[in-house]
Amino acid sequence: MPEHRTLERLRQHYEVERELAARLRAASADERRRLYAVLYDELYRRVPDHPQLTGKSSAESTAATVATRMKLLRRFLRPDTTFLEVGAGDCALSLEVARMVRRVYAVDVSAEITRGLDAPANFELIISDGCSIPVPPGSIDVAYSNQLMEHLHPDDARQQLSNIHRALAPGGVYVCITPNRLSGPHDVSRHFDKVASGFHLKEYTASELCDLFRNVGFSRVDSYVGGRGVYALLTPGGMRALESFLAGLARVGVPLGRVRPVGMLLGARVVGTK
Repeated sequence: MPEHRTLERLRQHYEVERELAARLRAASADERRRLYAVLYDELYRRVPDHPQLTGKSSAESTAATVATRMKLLRRFLRPDTTFLEVGAGDCALSLEVARMVRRVYAVDVSAEITRGLDAPANFELIISDGCSIPVPPGSIDVAYSNQLMEHLHPDDARQQLSNIHRALAPGGVYVCITPNRLSGPHDVSRHFDKVASGFHLKEYTASELCDLFRNVGFSRVDSYVGGRGVYALLTPGGMRALESFLAGLARVGVPLGRVRPVGMLLGARVVGTK
């Protein structure tokens, strides 16, 4: 997140997020279905300078972020694609995708960040409980999430992944991007802790995600490494070898999160095919 805030404001954000995340971690599965939406709405109300809110005021910054994400995503899109974004946030990416595909579903747990959204006819915003994917089974050609899996309770992450798999058409793909645990933590707690303690309820390596995708039933799982629009395809075995090497560096004290080329390599970009 861009940090143009004072340390006092960062700490206030950190303390609020830790408080709310603790409530999620302690909640039962049934309670979490209600709490995801409630607690994220509460976070945005109590932290009005949260980057996901203040970022909306900079059209240039939003456009640059969307353009960067489209460099990987565009290769999976066709004019007849039905697209699903899970954890759509301000929906900027989904709205861009809607310009080039047949239909777009944007799923999120909070309506706060999308107030006043001007959406085209082929776009539908769906408020979810943080786990369910309320679209017709077998209807999605390309599913996508960015900075989502780490926000879910591990039990809910597996359930949601199963729901995404069910929503995909045969041969459909799920492009899942999440910060890599090896270079974390990546939530606001990175300024204060060594392990994620805010709304990143669990951070993953790409290898851990590949294993989870296979366990849920994806027929093929691949990883992409790179950045700035240039990506290389790696098999799960190749990613496992790379992460094992980098984990060894971390154990001897190399701060992977502060070495920019390594951080770009470590971004977990996993693509599962149904």
